Amino acid sequence: MNPTVRPLARPPRLAPGARVAVVAPSGPVSEERLQAGLDVLRGWDLDPVPAPHVCARHRDLGHLAGTDADRAADLQRAWCDPSVDAVLCARGGYGAQRMVDLLDWAAMRAAGPKVFVGFSDITALHQAFATRLGLVTLHGPAAAGVDFVKNARAQEHLRATLFAPESVRTIASAGTALVGGRARGVTLGGCLSMLTSDLGTPHARAGARGGLLLLEDVAEEPYRVDRMLTQLLRTGWLDGVAGIALGSWVLCGAYDALRAVLVDRLGGLGVPVVEEFGFGHCEGALTMPFGVTAELDADAATLTLDEPALG
Repeated sequence: MNPTVRPLARPPRLAPGARVAVVAPSGPVSEERLQAGLDVLRGWDLDPVPAPHVCARHRDLGHLAGTDADRAADLQRAWCDPSVDAVLCARGGYGAQRMVDLLDWAAMRAAGPKVFVGFSDITALHQAFATRLGLVTLHGPAAAGVDFVKNARAQEHLRATLFAPESVRTIASAGTALVGGRARGVTLGGCLSMLTSDLGTPHARAGARGGLLLLEDVAEEPYRVDRMLTQLLRTGWLDGVAGIALGSWVLCGAYDALRAVLVDRLGGLGVPVVEEFGFGHCEGALTMPFGVTAELDADAATLTLDEPALG
């Protein structure tokens, strides 16, 4: 039987003047997009510092922001720098799985807790931060992502979570219930394709027992979503899950077809399931904390945290 998901330690919230590092553990970003994101952060009275390889590009593999060793060094250096209060990912893409095993987790644990924000491919790091550091992390917009630099809702929800997390204890959405009801548990999850590809790796969660699972993805056809959910079911990873909130499924085919898959694969679990919750690869994406005890109300489409995401 998989162990029950437990609440994690909350890092401290940010204050005006906080120094934040912007890293690219996966794909590269353009200088223009990076500067737009840094300008937003400066407007919040933060001191953003880009890591050396944020805009780098691997010589042979252009989908990576530099070599695996360089990307890992950027993240570790930022995390272990005592002057840095938070580490924000510039984007997702692909590549976090390639560098996660190069990180010195003992050194990062010794550096103490701080805020970590990212989504999409960064799911692999969210899992590792939970299992290796026991730390709450934020599934939030990428600091240089187009859906962040051009969207006020995404900016304001992340800003409130970072500076005044008590103001977003209840995360409300425009979602609807696939399966009604309420459930309590500890939040976890991320990008579906990353969770399935992480199965069996040293940093992966053992399962979702007792957890509130937050799932989303992008550019995956309904049959591929079916395959990935079926894999989670067959491995027992979903055994004992308390409730499920589904985020965005941009470019995942006709939503009616996808919805049929979601109902078929998740509806029989006997737990509350809410769709279109508004996090992930979508305009105005909400920031969702992982590792916090909460109540999911599928009928009201709300997630209410027992305590603020950050201390």
